[in-house]
Amino acid sequence: MTNLSPAQTPAQPPAGHPAPRTAEMQLAEATELHALVLQSLDDDQAQEVVSIPLAGKSNIADFMVIASGRSTRQVASMAQKLAEKIKQSGGTARIEGLTNADWVLIDAGDVIIHLFRPEVRTFYNLERMWAFGEAPEAPNA
Repeated sequence: MTNLSPAQTPAQPPAGHPAPRTAEMQLAEATELHALVLQSLDDDQAQEVVSIPLAGKSNIADFMVIASGRSTRQVASMAQKLAEKIKQSGGTARIEGLTNADWVLIDAGDVIIHLFRPEVRTFYNLERMWAFGEAPEAPNA
């Protein structure tokens, strides 16, 4: 019987812990989450939905989605429904800004979602800041 020193044993996760995710697995999961986000926003009649791919450009997320609602009530409703759908799919969603609902940020890990009232969106113009020359400028609503 051969004894291997700890440095020579194959790297395996401890019992009860999942194997580490590969970059391909992580991107596939992010893409699936991204599709869920876009479908939810479409179902809730979000306006001016823009998706900005961040994979390979930023470490904060793989996708950023920016959308508008017609009122604070619609923005808040979209945010709450979206967070619930993300949680039902097994993900996590941290929400900021729900109280005023002028600008709601949902951090779903690999996908960051910004929901705005149109006037607030135009003022901050996140598309221009994050577009890397790929997304249109914010619409003048």
